[in-house]
Amino acid sequence: MTDPVVELAEQARSLPADERSRLVELLLESLHEAPLAEVDAAWAREIERRVAAHARGEVITYAAEDVFAEARRIAP
Repeated sequence: MTDPVVELAEQARSLPADERSRLVELLLESLHEAPLAEVDAAWAREIERRVAAHARGEVITYAAEDVFAEARRIAP
């Protein structure tokens, strides 16, 4: 008798890389309490919230060159 998991894995290996990746995501999602779609949706809402706050001028921003200079100072 063959192992159905091994059979499925062999079939999955024949898929193109993008479809194997999608299969992995679907299988992992089935193991998590919060489906990845919910996590993605939560991040999308957070991104919208942050962009809106920036547009309203509620966020302190720093020039990239200042950030990189500070990073080099801290960790040369």
